[in-house]
Amino acid sequence: MEIITQFISENIVMIYILVLAIFLGTEVISKVPTVLHTPLMSGANAVSGVVIIGAIWLIRNAQPDNYFILIIGFFGIALATINVVGGFAVTNRMLEMFKKKKKN
Repeated sequence: MEIITQFISENIVMIYILVLAIFLGTEVISKVPTVLHTPLMSGANAVSGVVIIGAIWLIRNAQPDNYFILIIGFFGIALATINVVGGFAVTNRMLEMFKKKKKN
C-alpha cells in the first residue's frame, strides 16, 4: 500500500492530466455528429500509429526482467494495431459507398 501512495504522490499532476483528458475526450466524442465519425476515425488511426511506435520504443528500452513494462507495451501494440486495422476497414467500406456502381 505504501508503494501505491508513494507512486500517486510522485505522479499526482500526471494523474490529474489523465483524468481531465478522459473527461474531455468523452465530452468531445459524445458531441460529434454521425457524419463526421469516419473522418475522425482516420485521425484516430494516425494517433494509434503513434501509440504503436511509442509501445515499440517502450519495449525496446525496457529491462528484460521488467515484465510489467513489457506486458503494457505488448498490450499497447496489440490494441493499437486492432484499432488501426479496424479503422482502415471501416474507412475503406465507407469509401466504397461513394464509388459509382457499374451498369450492366
